[in-house]
Amino acid sequence: MDAQDRGRADNFDPADQWVLNPSTGEYELRLGPSAAQSPVPGPRGPRGRGAGSARGRSTPPGGASGRSRRGAPERETADRETSGPDVPPQRRRRAAPEEPPPGRRGRRPAKKSKAKKVLIWTGGTMAFVVLAAGAAGYLYLEHLNDNIQSVSDDGASTGGFSKDKAINILLIGTDKRTGAGNDGYGDTGSAGHADTTLLLHVSKDRTNATALSIPRDLIVDVPDCPTEQEDGSQKVIPGSPGVRFNTSLGQSGRTPSCTMRTVTELTGIKPDNFMVADFNAVKTLTSAVDGVEVCLAKDIDDPDSHLKLPKGTHTIEGEEALAFVRTRHSVGTGGDLSRIELQQQFLSALMRKLKSNDTLTSPSKMLKLAEAGTEALTVDSQLNSIGKLKDLGLELGKLNVKNLTFTTVPVLDNPAETVKATVVLNEAKAPAIFDLISNDVSFTEVKQQKKKEKAAVAARLKGEKAPASEVRVQIMNGGAEAGSAQETLSWLQVEQGVAKSENAGNAPEELSKTTLEYAPDQADQARRLADILGLSGSAMKPGESVTNSQGVPAMTLTLGKDFKGAGVSLTKPDKAPDDIEKSTADKVECAK
Repeated sequence: MDAQDRGRADNFDPADQWVLNPSTGEYELRLGPSAAQSPVPGPRGPRGRGAGSARGRSTPPGGASGRSRRGAPERETADRETSGPDVPPQRRRRAAPEEPPPGRRGRRPAKKSKAKKVLIWTGGTMAFVVLAAGAAGYLYLEHLNDNIQSVSDDGASTGGFSKDKAINILLIGTDKRTGAGNDGYGDTGSAGHADTTLLLHVSKDRTNATALSIPRDLIVDVPDCPTEQEDGSQKVIPGSPGVRFNTSLGQSGRTPSCTMRTVTELTGIKPDNFMVADFNAVKTLTSAVDGVEVCLAKDIDDPDSHLKLPKGTHTIEGEEALAFVRTRHSVGTGGDLSRIELQQQFLSALMRKLKSNDTLTSPSKMLKLAEAGTEALTVDSQLNSIGKLKDLGLELGKLNVKNLTFTTVPVLDNPAETVKATVVLNEAKAPAIFDLISNDVSFTEVKQQKKKEKAAVAARLKGEKAPASEVRVQIMNGGAEAGSAQETLSWLQVEQGVAKSENAGNAPEELSKTTLEYAPDQADQARRLADILGLSGSAMKPGESVTNSQGVPAMTLTLGKDFKGAGVSLTKPDKAPDDIEKSTADKVECAK
């Protein structure tokens, strides 16, 4: 990386200003005489996007024209795109100083560099790198802030991720042709559809994560989408039933918030945030780390993606990396589902490279990644600063890649088509996958935290159960479909013998999960009702009783948004099905 590449004329490399402080073991930004003008590189001027590999460049090719920066009222989503998203690597832990060997005096104990614990997150063509530069790097962080583009989430998110909850990030790559060198990719004249989409779920205890790929050709119902316009007004874009998932973005002026609403409609999971990137993200990110290693089980010569590689292991970057993730006709069955598998393999390889010591201990690579990541991203309005992205990165950085699982929404060929072009949801398998993610269940074997707390919750189901005829309960609707309380009341009285039950109307607030609150002396009644309804221990809330219409103490059953109907068990799944296709980010797989 040279001064010209950084847009500077004072003949020094900013990465060289990062010096290892032997007393702390951390890299610090030192300003020598040659850097007297400014502690950080200034914003770049307009530059044309280049085609081909970007090896050695510290920044992605790209100009300022046509880009709306942070602070602007709104920017056009069509300016950005990508072919896939990225995921988080494990944060590097500080190693304890080693003792010097006997007989060697005067040598300091060796320290392993932390390189300021850079936080890296990638996912397809989606990526983010936060450089925790400290006070000396404040201006550089402000420069990175100016790289970030954001658009409104239009109320489609949860309001942003929380440090004390599970995290769901929607990663979107579009097929719009943006930037020089990308004419061979995507569809001519495309408005920028949701070509590659992943829902990244990170567990509440940060021990595991699941990246769920959503096929672009999946038939879904796109809901009505309130969308903020450039003048600040709001326009509702009408929904479309029975259309391809990729039309949830770009079609009829739909923004990423509409893709977010479509995912919620499909899975029942409301994302916390979204990120969108363009084709250039794959080029610049792979070049910033000097390429990623991929494996091919056979020769590939794909005229559509322009990828031509022999069987074996290869290190790819730039244009070649983009061609790799765009390939589909030469792998698997030649369709989009095979391309999804190829992209998942690529993401795993990129993850491994990003968390490698070679990357984490290289200040120059970290600077390149910081530039490339922030230039490539378009985020929702809840993530529109380096500070917010850093906070997210700190949470994602706790993840061990061996517990990051890639899987795909289970689908079937569309039975309505003679020539197969689209797919439909596999109703026998998909709901179970959605429930696992919604209930924060790991797809890998991990040692979950808070074992004592979980054991105590499970213990609520153990013990004597009162006869159904002695169970007294008031039923309230706290987010279930209209009429659910009355339906449940009838089912309990007629089919289950719980005659001492009554409908108490609507709850004062909506709940995401169904709950059963009871007093200590009602525990046996609670266990009986939990058994009848298929409630888990976490749904049982020790508390207080209420007085029913007969003036007698009763429990309170509040039907939440997870309620699926009288007689349908609400017990959470505790592990992923054995028959789903999945892979983990720590395993090297070869494209077939």
